[in-house]
Amino acid sequence: MSADLTQTASGVPSKSGNVPLATAGLLIGMLLSVLDQTVVAIALPDIAADLGGMDAIGWVVTSYVLASTATGALYGRLSDRFGRRTVFLAAVAVFVAGSALCGLAQTMPQLIATRTVQGIGAGALFVLPTIALSELYPPRLRSRIQGFTGGVFALASVGGPLAGGAITDAWGWRWIFYINLPLGLLALALVAFALRLPRTGGDGRVDLAGAVLIAGATVSLLLVAEWGGQAYAWNSGMILTLLAALVVLGALFVWRERRAANPLLPLRLFSDPTLRVALPATALLGALLGGSIVYLPTYLQAAYGMGATQAGLALNPYVLTFMAVSSLAGARIGASGRFKPYLIAGSLIAVLGFVLLGLLRPDTPYALLAVVLGVLGVGFGLLMQNLMVVAQNAVSPADLAATTSAAVSVRGLGLSLGVAIFGSLLTRELQGRPPGPQATAAALPDVLFWGAPAALVLVALLALLPQGGSEGQAQAVRG
Repeated sequence: MSADLTQTASGVPSKSGNVPLATAGLLIGMLLSVLDQTVVAIALPDIAADLGGMDAIGWVVTSYVLASTATGALYGRLSDRFGRRTVFLAAVAVFVAGSALCGLAQTMPQLIATRTVQGIGAGALFVLPTIALSELYPPRLRSRIQGFTGGVFALASVGGPLAGGAITDAWGWRWIFYINLPLGLLALALVAFALRLPRTGGDGRVDLAGAVLIAGATVSLLLVAEWGGQAYAWNSGMILTLLAALVVLGALFVWRERRAANPLLPLRLFSDPTLRVALPATALLGALLGGSIVYLPTYLQAAYGMGATQAGLALNPYVLTFMAVSSLAGARIGASGRFKPYLIAGSLIAVLGFVLLGLLRPDTPYALLAVVLGVLGVGFGLLMQNLMVVAQNAVSPADLAATTSAAVSVRGLGLSLGVAIFGSLLTRELQGRPPGPQATAAALPDVLFWGAPAALVLVALLALLPQGGSEGQAQAVRG
């Protein structure tokens, strides 16, 4: 596709620049953002053995997730003010610096602190590419391009443990951070050279107060999900305090957004019937993704005695179908503009996938499990990025950044909550069972089955998508 013919979502030509190279740079940034959520998990035992602090090892992952989730909503507004390229380059620089510092850490507190820095940079690395790619390509190609981003998400999410295990075995755990440096610098160079987008709006002040309030509410919610029923009892002072903070900060955020001249999240967006469905559905989809991505490798290791590398490879039916369907469905929907039938079909297939997971037994042949993984990959491939495009197509170009930031943020929040909720369910299922892989293999199908009723809720939500919205999007795509 010629860069000269490419238009932004607002219909404004994208000046000069090289669109394919810009796309490559943005996708590399996105890959790094998702990869570092999962690549570290497999190296945690080696990190603890080297640095000590086993009691705080979980914070190596949690600090990154909290920082990236809490800052995601802010970056869209910052890029409205200062430009997509400038903010993306700054965020990649923070991410790369944080990665280098992680590799140099000599104590567990140092590593947790530098992972937080890394997460602050990573908060932009999924949000801004999703926005920029929607502006680089015309609406009729938006589903196809966002389908590629869904493939990147699947590849990084499931391939992270595989890559982390291989790198740790070959060079040591510090290289799971050092490997980000050449990739991050490549993303910097490509985007600095190739990305040219006009600023879309806003010379007013960025709503920093709103950003602080929503970040505080997000962190409170994630900590409740992370600690509730495990590190602390649900009726403990810590959990009750966090819940109170969530309510107060959430109420203050709504109050602030009603009065801010340039709100972080314009509340008028929620008057749109499409967004009232798409955003909750995106959060629920994130929870289902989180539960499956994290606990399916655990099942493979427990039920089949696989190592981390084998388990990563055994998830190929999930990853490959996710990537293929996301790309193919994006191209087909981009031609027709009819989102709703594909979204409902995807959610129904996801229901089937989780029901089949619930029927697994420790002696289930892997060939049958591979089929089930493929079913789940098809369902999520139809859902993930097409939900994003539905939300983007429902708003004007001026609200594209805020809407995309909100969608990416609620999906990340849902993913984190899904991991925590499925973890709590697993803890409950394991009570009274003798510890060991056999107990885990027997308990996980019952845990994963809970994805089926959640996916049925997703079906009901998507059935509420306005038919008129689909037709309007079809016109936008064809236009």
